[in-house]
Amino acid sequence: MKTEFRVYTGIGIFILVMLLVYFFWSGDGGNSILLFATVGLGLLPGAYLGWWSRRMEPRPEDREVVEPGGVADQLGAFPTHSIWPFVLGVGVFLTALAFVFGIWTAVVGLSFCFSAALWGTLSSRRGGLI
Repeated sequence: MKTEFRVYTGIGIFILVMLLVYFFWSGDGGNSILLFATVGLGLLPGAYLGWWSRRMEPRPEDREVVEPGGVADQLGAFPTHSIWPFVLGVGVFLTALAFVFGIWTAVVGLSFCFSAALWGTLSSRRGGLI
């Protein structure tokens, strides 16, 4: 997690420097607010990953020296095949169609999104399909 922490924090700091350069060079406040929100997109996940990297033991990719026998354990849990990402995509599509056809497609689309999020999470926690 230390590598991800460095990447996200580096992106946030870079955008922060660009924000300061942009604000003092142009004096534009509106777009500076958007850049400030973008700084949060880098620093928030970076802070979260940094917080977790101090609380857990290093993963094999975080260690400086790794022996081949030291990574013989299971490296991760990967989900099985699932229909729920497709259902989520259909839900997002139907929700976006609400701009054209009306609120009823948003209701149907949001119900698809909610059910896909719920059942996709439940199936991933149990390690297989429901």
